[in-house]
Amino acid sequence: MRASRWRHEKGAVMSKGLIAILFDIDGTLITSGGAGTRAWALAFDEVYGTKLDISQLSDLGMTDGEVGSKGLESMLGHKPSNGELEKMLERHLHYLAKTIEESEGYRVLEGAEDLLISLIIKGHMLGLVSGNSEKGAHIKLKRANLNRFFSFGGFGSDSVDRNELTEVAISRAEIAFGGRIVPEQLLCVGDTARDVGAAHAAGIKCVGVASSKFSKQDLKDAGADYVIGSLKEGLPI
Repeated sequence: MRASRWRHEKGAVMSKGLIAILFDIDGTLITSGGAGTRAWALAFDEVYGTKLDISQLSDLGMTDGEVGSKGLESMLGHKPSNGELEKMLERHLHYLAKTIEESEGYRVLEGAEDLLISLIIKGHMLGLVSGNSEKGAHIKLKRANLNRFFSFGGFGSDSVDRNELTEVAISRAEIAFGGRIVPEQLLCVGDTARDVGAAHAAGIKCVGVASSKFSKQDLKDAGADYVIGSLKEGLPI
């Protein structure tokens, strides 16, 4: 793991040398207006005849694999097989495209698009670290035409372990960059304690954005290196 060989430095993030910035999606860039929860309900209704409210079983920042597994375990009374989980994840994706498109509460969060444009103009590489599967992540961003900003990422379809997703994103960033990227040249941006923990597990700093259900104090308590109220404030780079 990178955290074991990378030394986590304190102090300000310097814009000089900052190469890649990794963004969470839900609660950081967009809110889906509950579209993900509705997609899970439709998927469980199709397969098991029950519209399960997955929000009662999952925590913010969990991967799709974790969410699907918890839902299936509550439904079946045992841990799901790989086949059972794969079927549910596929059905969730099937309905997600519909629920995202129809969601009246879908919106891009304050300052997100302007910030992404600014960062691209300044020459930073932008990536995603999301518990959504790769296809699910792109479905959620497509409605707002935000996919155009991101060339790599780590997704819930890569691993059920949120911490490993950051490692995956960094490896893909290095492939896109064409060389090694050190911790001081990376920054994560997210809205939950899991985002903070995953960034630190990979040995890099995290900007906590209090744009969803975690307050500034919650993010400070979680260990975020920097905390902002919304992306409209910009990043501390």
